[in-house]
Amino acid sequence: MTGDLTQNAIELLKNLIETPSLSSQEDQTAVLIEQWFKDNNIPYTRTKNNVWATNKYFDDSKPTLLLNSHHDTVKPNNGYTKDPYKAIVEKGKLYGLGSNDAGGCLVSLMATFTHFYAKKELIYNLVIVASAEEESSGPDGLNSMLDIIPKVAVAIVGEPTLMQLAVAEKGLVVFDAIVKGKPGHAAHPNDDNAIYNTINVLKWFKDFKFHKTSEALGEVKLTVTQINAGKQHNAVPAEVELVIDVRVNDKYTNKEVAELLINNSPCDRIIPRGLTLNSSSIPVDHELVKAGISIGRETYGSPTLSDQACLSCPSLKLGPGDSTRSHTADEFIYINEIEEGIKIYIELLKKVIA
Repeated sequence: MTGDLTQNAIELLKNLIETPSLSSQEDQTAVLIEQWFKDNNIPYTRTKNNVWATNKYFDDSKPTLLLNSHHDTVKPNNGYTKDPYKAIVEKGKLYGLGSNDAGGCLVSLMATFTHFYAKKELIYNLVIVASAEEESSGPDGLNSMLDIIPKVAVAIVGEPTLMQLAVAEKGLVVFDAIVKGKPGHAAHPNDDNAIYNTINVLKWFKDFKFHKTSEALGEVKLTVTQINAGKQHNAVPAEVELVIDVRVNDKYTNKEVAELLINNSPCDRIIPRGLTLNSSSIPVDHELVKAGISIGRETYGSPTLSDQACLSCPSLKLGPGDSTRSHTADEFIYINEIEEGIKIYIELLKKVIA
């Protein structure tokens, strides 16, 4: 049965690749996911473009373990040499947009959920959510489902980790900042040029350090990623706009990071776009982590953001594929990574819920 599930999961992934599903436009891939549940005689619910189900013998007295991954994608970049919407298998690789991030994880979790769906006397309930809008952190993704699905005690979030245990994940705060100066004609003296004023501001950001370091996630990473000013060659602009990307470790809340930069940065104005994408983690002595270690998995801290950010419960990021392939041209996942992923997911859950 597991072999059939694996082959069906791979076929589903091929169909998902060939069905465009940009964030907030996942309606057709949601139909494919619905069909999987129909084919396996599993009752499900579709909430907008999120598709979810619970195990057959769900018991309100038991804690619930969430299995989650997403079926939306980013836009294909201009570097593709293959059709991003064609599932191409070459030398053991399955190419296509969303194959690695996070289609391989999603279909592996769906196969795993199906494997356990009808089993009796599980220690945990299972709920699976194939979610939308992860790539855009949109309002109608997993975050919108948390008041709809059963209360979750712990979660496995499917993202490409080479099936290693990401026990912590950095949060994200994006800031918009302004550096002001005196506008004027380029031909006249001006000792308050906003662009020149930005030099010291950029140096401040380059040199600024957050002092608390995490064992799992390392330092907070601050990067100025955008700069914009001026509209014509002969006019000094009144201000320079900056965008600052801050990847937050588990030693700070996003609110603390925002307060530090607002109170200390030399910008004339700096405002966070939002504070909801916090860091996340799971204790290394949690039974899920210990079970993973017992079957040869290693732990690490992940620098990339996922739907873990909207969860308040302990969560483990784990999935087939390699994060470094995500959002790259000619994205791919190895077929054997999916096969291994399903095998490891099932082996892990047997130690915890069966």
